Amino acid sequence: MAPDPAAPALPDLQPNARRDTLRLLGAAGAVLAASPLARAQTTPATPATPATPAAPATPALPMNGNGFYRQRIGDMTLTVVSDGAAPLAALLPTWGANPERQAEFAATLTEYSVAAANTVNHFNPVVLEMGTQRILVDTGRGGTGGQLAANLGRAGIEPGSITAVFITHGHGDHIGGLTTNGSPTFANAQHLMGEAEYNFWATQASPSAAVQANLIALKDKFTLVQPGQTILPGLTTVATPGHTAGHLSLLAGSGPSGVMVLGDAGGHFLLSLKHEGAYVSFDTDGALAARTRQTIFDRIVTEGLWVTGYHFPFQALGHLRRLGVGSYEYEPTVWNWS
Repeated sequence: MAPDPAAPALPDLQPNARRDTLRLLGAAGAVLAASPLARAQTTPATPATPATPAAPATPALPMNGNGFYRQRIGDMTLTVVSDGAAPLAALLPTWGANPERQAEFAATLTEYSVAAANTVNHFNPVVLEMGTQRILVDTGRGGTGGQLAANLGRAGIEPGSITAVFITHGHGDHIGGLTTNGSPTFANAQHLMGEAEYNFWATQASPSAAVQANLIALKDKFTLVQPGQTILPGLTTVATPGHTAGHLSLLAGSGPSGVMVLGDAGGHFLLSLKHEGAYVSFDTDGALAARTRQTIFDRIVTEGLWVTGYHFPFQALGHLRRLGVGSYEYEPTVWNWS
């Protein structure tokens, strides 16, 4: 559902508000509740005559709620659909892995009041609705831990309505939801993935169970694509190597009416942005991943794009601002209920 065009626009976050919001996000391990604001109730002095019940209105899809967040961007609707979260015992050194910079990273976490231990890792697939197309970007963990299917249902999105699935890279938390009980979860969808990335995982001598079940078993459904390719009208792949060698992000639209869906190219929502050269322990090539992040962050800011990162704290959608040379800050969008 698109926002009411007559509704007043929410103001931009001021610097202090940005910092406060980031602090709240860093501490947010709990799932945001979907309940509306409570209304004050008054009791009339004289009981009113009961009104004739009106015919029930046709139910509309909820705008935002437990496990999903919709945002109108230009002519498209973007819905972040949470696959849930997993316990994370320690943020360092996993999300800021440079061994000589641990004290620097720890100081930044303290500055922003971001918990360094006993926190959670978020997983955030994205649905893009553009014209008649409904494109799912990444599919979560699958199995008993994945929450994508349940949260798609809460958002009113049926698996059969997905027209295309785009996979940024072959890690298990991005491909696990491609199948359910051995069958394609999104049976009506075209499946798209970078050729180099798909071939890397599918040709391994001993592929993981996730790769066997979700990539190799579905090989006939996949269309393999290249960096910089327009895969559907308004959707272009963007080379973002380093996290994996063939990692692709996805650009939908352009400028203020566009969004960069980063997958894991974004890294950590605070450390990877603020500290040039920072890398993540599970980046395939940490130095390359850090250089890629600098390039893509600069593009996002320069072009005024929206941005969503797979492991950013839910609702995982907003903008970036430049703090200084090589340093950026994530500005989460202000939650909108309607």
